[in-house]
Amino acid sequence: MKITDLSTIHKLVSNIFSWPANKEEWQQYKLSEEQVNFFKENGYLAGIKMLDESQIEKLRNELTELADPNHPRHDLFYEFHSNESSDPNTILFHALGAWRITPAFHDVLWNPRFLVAASQLLGDAPVRFWHDQLFYKPAKKGGVVAWHQDYSYWTRTKPVAHLTCWCGLDDSTIENGCLQYVPGSFRWGLLDKPDLAGNLMGIMDYLTPQQQKEFHPIPIETKAGEAIFHHPLTLHGSGENKSANPRRAFVINAFADGVYSDSNEPLLNGVPAIPKGKKMEGQFFPLLFKG
Repeated sequence: MKITDLSTIHKLVSNIFSWPANKEEWQQYKLSEEQVNFFKENGYLAGIKMLDESQIEKLRNELTELADPNHPRHDLFYEFHSNESSDPNTILFHALGAWRITPAFHDVLWNPRFLVAASQLLGDAPVRFWHDQLFYKPAKKGGVVAWHQDYSYWTRTKPVAHLTCWCGLDDSTIENGCLQYVPGSFRWGLLDKPDLAGNLMGIMDYLTPQQQKEFHPIPIETKAGEAIFHHPLTLHGSGENKSANPRRAFVINAFADGVYSDSNEPLLNGVPAIPKGKKMEGQFFPLLFKG
């Protein structure tokens, strides 16, 4: 069977998720007022169920396929790093563009649980896709993701109206390198960006003395299939995987409809440039949810 570029299809292509038939069915996925307020106060929201066991298993299998550099549509990745870690003794698999290649990673963008929550956390705005990511920290030798703010890597798009959804395909624990957050750090403004897979604590070089005093990370342990949403300026990072189990996850990065390009260069490798000042839209930045 010929594998096509799934970025040309802006709807579900498999039966892994069910598209709600009416307003009442959409309502079941809404976050509570308490959850939205927690996000507004802290800059992140954890423990949001995204996937059931069969969905998790399908995505794990696709991740295994996609991690092979010889995959027949490897050329569709925006980035592919078999090991992005700066420490030769650890491994951090990191890739962007899986949504173009396999059906389940394509369809997670149209998961109703994700779409409803994302719209609420973006201020009840229409949700547009930015890009996806895969992360895999193998057992015993999984590498770190240094403390950072996502938007520090996205300044080629404006305004700051972005949202990140991280979803685990395994139980995520302190031992296997779960995500950690500094509550309220999104109020610190935009910081300089460190090497994403470099020194875990490299961000400290960019913090003021007051920010260093307020740097009190909270580890967020999650069950497989649970998601964490965070603000694009919220500081977060994750440590090594020293456990006997893998730590696999995918990320959906989105933004409120209306964000525009602030660069005349391609926004992602292999994607045609959107002229500076023009709205982000088209094949590679589809509108996922009207809200």
